[in-house]
Amino acid sequence: MSADVRPIAESELPAWLRTVNTGFLAASPVTDSDVAQRARYSDLTRAHGAFDPDTGACVATLRSFRQEVTVPGGAAVTSSALTNVTVLPTHRRQGLLTRMMAAELAASVARGDVLSTLIAAEYPIYGRYGYGPAASVSEWEIDVPRTGLDPRWSGPGDGGRIEIVDVAEARRVGPGLHGRMRSERHGMVSRDQRWWNLTTGVEEMSFRPYRPKMHAVYRAADGEVQGLVAYVADDHWTDAKVPLNTLQVKQLLAATPAAERALWHFLCSIDWVLKVRTGYRAPDDLVARLLPDPRSARLVTAADFLWVRVLDVVRALGARTYAVPATLVLEVADPGGPAAGRYRLDTGKGTCTRTDEPADLTLGAAALGSLYLGDESAVRLGALGQVAEERPGALELADAVFRTARRPWCPDLF
Repeated sequence: MSADVRPIAESELPAWLRTVNTGFLAASPVTDSDVAQRARYSDLTRAHGAFDPDTGACVATLRSFRQEVTVPGGAAVTSSALTNVTVLPTHRRQGLLTRMMAAELAASVARGDVLSTLIAAEYPIYGRYGYGPAASVSEWEIDVPRTGLDPRWSGPGDGGRIEIVDVAEARRVGPGLHGRMRSERHGMVSRDQRWWNLTTGVEEMSFRPYRPKMHAVYRAADGEVQGLVAYVADDHWTDAKVPLNTLQVKQLLAATPAAERALWHFLCSIDWVLKVRTGYRAPDDLVARLLPDPRSARLVTAADFLWVRVLDVVRALGARTYAVPATLVLEVADPGGPAAGRYRLDTGKGTCTRTDEPADLTLGAAALGSLYLGDESAVRLGALGQVAEERPGALELADAVFRTARRPWCPDLF
């Protein structure tokens, strides 16, 4: 008999959470507090489980939640964000993930979601379900003594100021600052109350205990908070009592270049800190070029991060803006999926409609997801065989249309 794949009942939540922990290699026990918190914040109709027909045990999990994704131009579209995706090692290769994904995507379409999004732990899995890598991240390690910054730096010289704040103040100002940034930077996703509670220690899960952080804000000359950073530091010293500490940025939000410059200079000015790890930033982040010697910032991570699956092509392409006015007809191959069809994109009018006109480009749903936020090149995908040019010059035109001046950035793991 095949496993029973379905939304879980509330009574099954403890077993479901234990399977999630096992799948993510976390040996932490599931506490009553974990179960109560998950029940309070989760829509269990969106929590799928696969149950072994012989034992009744939960052997695979998948959950989704409502998310908003900012697209080029500043509009926000509704996405079904996937998380907690696991299959126990005892039940792999039985089609359980495929069945859960099919159920979730069908429910997403029925809800009217424009996209589905996820952070892929493993690269090869999700392309076959129509997801494409749409926003990447980079992390730098800054060798502070080599930056060329004045070691006597004591604050920004632009009329603004840096203030050390407690976690309560960070919790108070963070959501508003994030909301401002999210309205301007494509690729960013919404954060709910639970995100902020977990990040600031108001709540915690047993398998992800809260680690206290230090916080600082940048206030402009008028007193407005335009930047926020949360960071931790280790405690390494040589036998000769020389500090070798590394500071790790956990979150840095900056609504203006002035705030960004001031916060990075502040972090590089802290006594006893030899290295600064930037955390996940956009690949075109300013951090290295804000330093007098950009070579002091060594790139240590460069990887895919946010994956996008387009569910409603008309609404998705109609929601974002484009760099140049043009018309493109796209033939989207999505066997059995919601994105299949031929679409006429008129970027001058900002419209996307179904059409019978001859296609300029043919591509799969995963390639469309990669192009959607402007990070990927249609010409490059063409060279990789993922996009076919049906009309000469269409690939270069697609690059001019879809690419964005700044690269998308999603700072949030979910």
